[in-house]
Amino acid sequence: MSDTTAVRPGGITHAAVLAGRNLRISRRNTDALIMALALPIMLMLIFVYFFGGAIDTGAVHDSYVMYVVPGVMILCVGFGAATTATAVSEDMKGGIIDRFRSLDVGGTPVLAGHVAAGTVRNLCATVVVFGVALLIGFRPAASWDGWLLVAAVLVSYIVALSWISAAVGLLARTPEAASGFTFFMSFLPYPSSAFVRIESMPSWLHGFAEHQPITPAIESLRGLLLGEAVGNTPWIALTWAGALLVVAVCASEVLFRVRTR
Repeated sequence: MSDTTAVRPGGITHAAVLAGRNLRISRRNTDALIMALALPIMLMLIFVYFFGGAIDTGAVHDSYVMYVVPGVMILCVGFGAATTATAVSEDMKGGIIDRFRSLDVGGTPVLAGHVAAGTVRNLCATVVVFGVALLIGFRPAASWDGWLLVAAVLVSYIVALSWISAAVGLLARTPEAASGFTFFMSFLPYPSSAFVRIESMPSWLHGFAEHQPITPAIESLRGLLLGEAVGNTPWIALTWAGALLVVAVCASEVLFRVRTR
């Protein structure tokens, strides 16, 4: 029997190989890694030490660091996911996608490889940010079930936002444009309960701040980490993440076919 009849690797194998490739590239892109870590940490330190004393978060939170850390973690997720858009755009511009296609590698494994690598990078950055939060006084009181739900919410949002970034990377014509488009995603934690209570915002902003997809994620993380009652908020957050993921995956499939015709 001819060697050409050998079974070729499937999509999962392709995605795993490409994820390893993207992680190796990330190790050489130290500037992006440093920025993804430094910006959330700097913002957390600025809010805690510069503005924290002037922000009223209610009697439930005895210090501002206990209030702000969950929002900074989601902010870190947004910054980290933005690098996926740039990486996808660079691949599209550099012509490597044509070589992948000549090797019979489909669009989904290519994008899944970027998302998997971005998820690993993002988880590592989130752990570092959380470690700094512990050093400056954050003291979680989550139960074991609470920690599991925290992990589920974080990972689901990392994956969803990474797929959205992959779609943006396909939509943008240059890596610079891809990086600029993701600013909106990184901005979403600000008009939410990440840094101040929604009640303290202008009344015309309440509707958006209360019902945008980032707010239930932050409220879930804050309640679970502090051992507070969260009701069905984590399930709302997971539903949002699932809906965003489905839309992003479908959009990525369409955009990849359009860009590679």
